[in-house]
Amino acid sequence: MTTTATGLGGVPLALTPLNRKDFTSDQEVRWCPGCGDYAVLAAFQGLMPQLGIRRENTVIVSGIGCSSRFPYYVDSYGMHSIHGRAPAIATGLAVARDDLAVWVVTGDGDALSIGGNHLIHALRRNVNITIVLFNNRIYGLTKGQYSPTSELGKVTKSTPAGSVDYPFNPISLALGAEAGFVARTIDSDRAHLTEVLTAAIGYRGASLVEIYQNCPIFNDDAFLELKGPKAPGVIRLVHGQPVTFGPDGAQSVIRRGDGSVAVVDTVDADPAQVVVHDAHAEDPTSAFALSRLTDTGVLQQAPIGIFRQVERPAFDDGAREQVRMPEPSERLAALQGLISGSDTWTVN
Repeated sequence: MTTTATGLGGVPLALTPLNRKDFTSDQEVRWCPGCGDYAVLAAFQGLMPQLGIRRENTVIVSGIGCSSRFPYYVDSYGMHSIHGRAPAIATGLAVARDDLAVWVVTGDGDALSIGGNHLIHALRRNVNITIVLFNNRIYGLTKGQYSPTSELGKVTKSTPAGSVDYPFNPISLALGAEAGFVARTIDSDRAHLTEVLTAAIGYRGASLVEIYQNCPIFNDDAFLELKGPKAPGVIRLVHGQPVTFGPDGAQSVIRRGDGSVAVVDTVDADPAQVVVHDAHAEDPTSAFALSRLTDTGVLQQAPIGIFRQVERPAFDDGAREQVRMPEPSERLAALQGLISGSDTWTVN
């Protein structure tokens, strides 16, 4: 297959039109019936042909967990790696090959437990990878233990008396790590899921997309209040628009005098206090405040959409620029300088 143009992030585009079958492997999809992973996979396989990115230039790296079977089901390059280390492997790929669209598919346990360190540094460095974090608030592959995002008091096989751990908020964590692109979506909202993933892959740098995803076996209906087109708990974030939600915008998000935000009835809200979402604000303070509206108990409300989308230099672009020298003689001189540098040590 030849290419004549480049698309998102400079990745080569296919000359021949692609379709969903081009990104569907011959492997049997083996998730539990009703798992939200099916919806995400379908959205991804439907999205990639629209982007026009070649399969040969698409790489999916996963860790360990139910979601991490993703590379088996997409006909592209990919790797089912080790627990929590997918961002580290993806970083190497992104630095070595600027012509690849590199995806990381991970789960709340894989990314936020053993993989937490790799996740925050990939985001901080702004490596050009797209991280898709499936969050079902449970360890599904190992049969129902509580995870880093499980709510307080969660009764599971590993917390029979209820979890006493305070859960991670992945969006707050990513914003605290200075990620340039941070978003959240839901497995049951195909249009929104596709819109957010399209924006994420188009971002030059590290993008994190948290996907609320149902586990029908070990944590069914964890996001019930957020399902459906008129879900009462969904706070939709749209850049440049006032943050209102509920039937006919019955509730509004206002900014208090101390800088925090709160939900009030729209009829009682001072219009001057209603938050107008700015996803492009350089300071992540406002986006962080919105992320704190996520109810970590029974999850009756949660903001979805793009919290932050700001331009920052990508780590891998900077690394390549440092080693890019036009002449072989310059490269040889630089290498020799490292070998015979001025730093010396005397060992007695």
